[in-house]
Amino acid sequence: MERVRIDKWLWAARFFKTRTLATEAVAGGRVHVNGVRAKPAKDVQVGDRVELTVGQMPWHVEVTGLADRRGSASVAATLYTETPETNERRRVQTD
Repeated sequence: MERVRIDKWLWAARFFKTRTLATEAVAGGRVHVNGVRAKPAKDVQVGDRVELTVGQMPWHVEVTGLADRRGSASVAATLYTETPETNERRRVQTD
């Protein structure tokens, strides 16, 4: 697998509980891939940068793995690496 749809990847990476919610977030403009607003059918590949907002939480991640099926949380965590800046920003927002 070299590419996977962004909506499937977001669901598999456990950013959203359902694929429908992932699709709605992408269609609603809350997801950008490599700085460009994505559409649900947009393919992502390893190395792409994804910026998304889940609720009020911003995420900036780099795609490190691909999956089009939802697995365990430990497997989902291997699909991306969060940037240190957004990790700190999210931590401050939750405190």
